[in-house]
Amino acid sequence: MISRRTSGALRLVLILVFGCAFAPAQDDQPGRTHAGSATIAAWSHAVPDLFPPSAAQFVDSSPNSLRQPGTVWHRMADFYLADWKATAPAAAEPVIRRGLEAPLSSPPFPSSDWSYGGASTIGAADGNVYPTMSALQQEGHRTHLYGWVEASANASSSSGTNYPVTYGFVPNRPALNQAMLILERLPDTTQASRFDWGFHVSGFFGTDYRYTTSKGYVSNQLLKDNHQYGFDPLWESVDFYLPIKEGLVIRIGRFPSMPGIETQLAPSNFTITHSLAFSAAPSTETGAVATLKLTSQWMAQLGISAGHDVAPWTVDRKPSAIACVNYSTQSNHDNLYACANGINDGRYAYNNVQQFDLTWNHRFNAKWHMASEAWYMYERAVPNVEGNVQNPLPPETGANGAHCIAGQLACTAPAYAWVNYLNRAINPHLYVGFRSDMLDDRKGQRTGIPGKYTENTLYATKNFGTTVMLRPELRFDHSWDRKGYNNGTARNQVFFGADLIYKF
Repeated sequence: MISRRTSGALRLVLILVFGCAFAPAQDDQPGRTHAGSATIAAWSHAVPDLFPPSAAQFVDSSPNSLRQPGTVWHRMADFYLADWKATAPAAAEPVIRRGLEAPLSSPPFPSSDWSYGGASTIGAADGNVYPTMSALQQEGHRTHLYGWVEASANASSSSGTNYPVTYGFVPNRPALNQAMLILERLPDTTQASRFDWGFHVSGFFGTDYRYTTSKGYVSNQLLKDNHQYGFDPLWESVDFYLPIKEGLVIRIGRFPSMPGIETQLAPSNFTITHSLAFSAAPSTETGAVATLKLTSQWMAQLGISAGHDVAPWTVDRKPSAIACVNYSTQSNHDNLYACANGINDGRYAYNNVQQFDLTWNHRFNAKWHMASEAWYMYERAVPNVEGNVQNPLPPETGANGAHCIAGQLACTAPAYAWVNYLNRAINPHLYVGFRSDMLDDRKGQRTGIPGKYTENTLYATKNFGTTVMLRPELRFDHSWDRKGYNNGTARNQVFFGADLIYKF
């Protein structure tokens, strides 16, 4: 049962989201959206470089412009109707792109490029239409305010919890997963002649905060109070772009963890729930990373962080190295992305796993593609929680111990995982897919219950214009060695769910 205080907070979020005249974004990486006129009007006086008082120089005045007479409400309503009816005018100018041809079509897929962390896609322009900015007659401005609301419901064979299914852990009831708000300026990486800069500030309220919380960032709501709903300031960073080689981006701040196929941002994933591989991996980093595109096919990344999912001012901080290399074939039909993530002494601390990750993306043709990922992680000197040792060491709050052999106070806890996505575009607004996934949590340090886990998921995504997404899925999970589902009472779990994402 949701508490009266939580219910009130939910109502407040919904009022803020829907009542402040926010509108959806049109973006080939879903989730680009923007906010209300009073806020931007105030900022345009306080920070004229972000939102200048006069936007005439940024507005497309051609007959195809989305700018219409009337109120902000009317212009936003016109945008939605045009978007859903597919009558929105095309961009006044073609989108600039420097580098390899995009391998995918977006929509229907979340992104047109193979994903990597630590930087926006170098060489690709932000050629999207932002409806709130359009409604505010700020279409051409490079600073964007946007977001989304994601709500979901599921029917599950489990009654207590769906865990280790994440981003949908509450069984048999609706949930507000994410109410996200973002302020962002992307650096212009399509040019190779001058310095540029950007920034990203975002936060969200919802049940998904449980999987993105970093210790030290308002983390007591989870680690101390274990609230079902909470707020996470997910991502705050600045980007500096330098025209070195094919482009260098230096990112400083807190940002999503770099390896892998999936992301914490709901619209950028293929389906509602996440794979076991993603769920067991780190979520965010606080530090700095440099992304250097050496050629159109090769890219190298090097960074340092305070450790996985910890703020630099916590006692768990440890200087940790990040190193990645990315390669695409000339056709861009194949892509490899390898990362060593969070590398330090590997001794037990809050989520201090040593991660080695490899992702392979492959395009079969214009309709079919797949994405595969495998990783190995370990943590050393993890306290034994098996109950087979005298005077056991206490594990840290929010960080599982390990199930070690008898007599060991602590042990090394390794884990392995792989996941494969196979996707097919049905039409420009619909795709279907199948995900298979395995996690071998040798000592139970990632899930709490040691053993092998598998899941298989059928899913579909229907796009209504570029601003609404409906994503149903049917998922079957199995734990092979111990009862790992429904609070350790079941080996199997059947899950059917759907979410609705509204981009504003």
